[in-house]
Amino acid sequence: MKRNIILYVAAALLFQSLAACSPGADSAPAQSEAQQNAGASTAAATPAVDEKLVLAFGDSLYAGYQLGPKEGLAPQLEQALDASGTPAQVVNAGVSGDTSAAARQRLAFTLDGLPRKPDLVLVGLGGNDMLRGVDPVQTRANLTAILDELQRREIPAMLTGMLAAPNLGPDYRAAFESIYPDLARRYDVPLYPFILEGVLGQNALMLPDRIHPNPQGVQVMVQGLTPAVKAALAG
Repeated sequence: MKRNIILYVAAALLFQSLAACSPGADSAPAQSEAQQNAGASTAAATPAVDEKLVLAFGDSLYAGYQLGPKEGLAPQLEQALDASGTPAQVVNAGVSGDTSAAARQRLAFTLDGLPRKPDLVLVGLGGNDMLRGVDPVQTRANLTAILDELQRREIPAMLTGMLAAPNLGPDYRAAFESIYPDLARRYDVPLYPFILEGVLGQNALMLPDRIHPNPQGVQVMVQGLTPAVKAALAG
């Protein structure tokens, strides 16, 4: 109980900061277009025969916001999977500021740009919806459409969840946070409940903006995420 209280206090501080600097809905499309093109270029290489192909499809927490080319989630996860005996190419398809609606629109383009069908797609979206106060019904519908498309293409998926800011109230929080376990059950896909587990509220693991993880923070995220990704790939 004490841990949960501390976590939600940290979440409140983080999300209040995020809300203050989050781009408005009108500015998102132009930003996304440029970043989509940058993200798509990372998919050029064809994986080796013994490598798994993993697509990291999400927002700034996937994109490696303000980090070096080897410091973001995708490259660190790729290195961790290789070191653990699961050779993999992890393609960075994270777009900072992306909402679930924007991601839904770019999914087919992203998948079609890959050298082959991925062995797993990590889906980490919804945080920007929450920051903008988007109705969780819409977020649920967009994530459902994304999982529907992956299912239609027979591509395995894995969800990474997000917490809602406590100041949005218990009704919003319940509606938003239930999306991830509900969809995980509906589509029978693995769920990593909170992508910032072990990082949120730890200043030493955050960039100076205290919003996004620094390389050490990403390393903590990857340490928690890697066993779940390995299990999903093995399954």
